[in-house]
Amino acid sequence: TQKFSLYDNLSVMENLQFVAQIYGLTKRQSQQRIAQLLALYHLEDKQKVRAGALSGGQKQRLALAAATLHEPPLLLLDEPTSAVDPENRREFWERLFDLSDAGTTILVSTHYMDEAERCHGLAILELGQKRADASPQQLMRQLKASVFLLQGDNLRQLGKQLAPMSEVISTAQIGNTLRVLLAPALAEPQQWLQWQLPGTSLQRVEPNLEDVFVATTGVGYAKSAQN
Repeated sequence: TQKFSLYDNLSVMENLQFVAQIYGLTKRQSQQRIAQLLALYHLEDKQKVRAGALSGGQKQRLALAAATLHEPPLLLLDEPTSAVDPENRREFWERLFDLSDAGTTILVSTHYMDEAERCHGLAILELGQKRADASPQQLMRQLKASVFLLQGDNLRQLGKQLAPMSEVISTAQIGNTLRVLLAPALAEPQQWLQWQLPGTSLQRVEPNLEDVFVATTGVGYAKSAQN
């Protein structure tokens, strides 16, 4: 789960032994699996440490170890890497792919687009409705909206100028550029944008997964439907 749900006042080893008993593992099975998982998730030197004293990344590794003690065919993860630093997040996902290669089906909910892009298949949900469903690569290729990067002065003002227009799905400043997502109905999107912002340097770029999410949810979904 997103929130650490094991026992803070038990040690790493005690938590794993307790969960192993819940899953009905024999003493021998429990010893073997716990030893394997402690080594796999780099927790061997934390066996006697109380879970509440672990870092965020260590807690999530312990939680994953506990969830996979009985080698389940299906694993459900709810935003498992929130509040985890990039290095631990990358390591966590490497372990997920190990599980996937071993035959475990994994269903992950996440609001990080870089994580969603790692998945084999992706469904975007909003208000209980499925807005998109395909592989991340397919969703990016199939997006009919046009994406441009703008460079110039007063990017904040340019963004505010474009945002209310029905042809503009979204604007977002990224460093020294303004990323603009235009509705698919525009026959000549580059010419239209140049006409709106004469003298501004712009470059058409490939959509990313965040563009897909913005275009298929919220205001972006409404504008895409209108156009």
